[in-house]
Amino acid sequence: MRCMEISPSLCGQYNKGQLSLDFEFDLQLFAGEKTEEPTAKRRSDARNKGQVAKSQELNAALVMLAGFFVLKALGSHAVDEVMGYSAFTFGHLVMDINEESIMQLFIGMVILLAKTSIPLMVFIMIIGLGVNLFQVGMHFSTESLSFNPGRLNPIKGIGRIFSKRSLVELIKSILKIIIIGFFIYGFLKDQILAMPQLIYLDLLTSTSQIADIIFDLAFRIIGVFFVMAIADYCYQKWQHTQDLKMSKQEVKEEFKQMEGDPQIKGKIRSKQRQMAMSRMMQEVPKADVIITNPTHFAVAMKYESGMAAPIVIAKGQDYVAQKIKEVARENRVPIVENKPLARALYATVEIGEAIPQSLYKSVAEVLAYVYRLKRKRRRAA
Repeated sequence: MRCMEISPSLCGQYNKGQLSLDFEFDLQLFAGEKTEEPTAKRRSDARNKGQVAKSQELNAALVMLAGFFVLKALGSHAVDEVMGYSAFTFGHLVMDINEESIMQLFIGMVILLAKTSIPLMVFIMIIGLGVNLFQVGMHFSTESLSFNPGRLNPIKGIGRIFSKRSLVELIKSILKIIIIGFFIYGFLKDQILAMPQLIYLDLLTSTSQIADIIFDLAFRIIGVFFVMAIADYCYQKWQHTQDLKMSKQEVKEEFKQMEGDPQIKGKIRSKQRQMAMSRMMQEVPKADVIITNPTHFAVAMKYESGMAAPIVIAKGQDYVAQKIKEVARENRVPIVENKPLARALYATVEIGEAIPQSLYKSVAEVLAYVYRLKRKRRRAA
């Protein structure tokens, strides 16, 4: 930082050695570093968007394994079907080519294709679905299919091409080519010398031996590819977790979203208390008596015919107690001082509840006194 950018008045002092400037690191600058493990909500949101840990190599390895396994198991059956159809077709071949004969030939070829290829396609489809269910689970999301204009941005596209992920994929592809090529070379080196001897065998025997060599090579390559696919699956899960990691600030923001901002929640609770107190104060004029101790507690009670026992319609402590008594005086509700009874009612009875049986006698005495007082007032009036 240049001297004049700090302060012209301090520049001279700094040059004379009268002032030393200490530079301090602000740790808040590093608050955006993603060091926290992703939360369950973060993982769930990513899953809903279609962002899951998935290895394409594992899919390809198991699909190839399933395909070659079915080919080896049903290969002889497919060959017999093709040979039988060929023998039947050439044995009944007629020179008269018309629409009917062409249709029969086409139907026969479709049936042959169904017999030989449908089991292979069905088995591969089942294996492919099973592998995807194992990796992703039963989840369908259209988020990745939606139109995103950002994908058309050429600058972002170039950034993805030269990104760290693309470099990792390039290294993986090169390693796969080198490793699989090494195994192919080692296998063919041992088999290449036996190849010329096949010309002395009949067609079926040589074809069978060539098929055995091809399947042996295929299963070896698939075995190597499957080991690499498992390693890639573990890497994809690790990379997915790394991509979802959060900063401390993101964790705090998510907690606020889930639990609510503490300041907002405090304001809501304060508003709720105000509303509850307002409703309670509206019930005080309906009370028959206010029992107080006389400064700290105040309990308003009401009794009507048909009630099993008097109920508490309002109660409060300190400031609220003073407000209850103030409203009671304004509405000429009797206030009776009884310290033990006021404490007992405040501690044991909630608003809207009837008094317990243990307090019947004490409350009855207070109510009897209040009723006598009211009769005297009526007579005096």
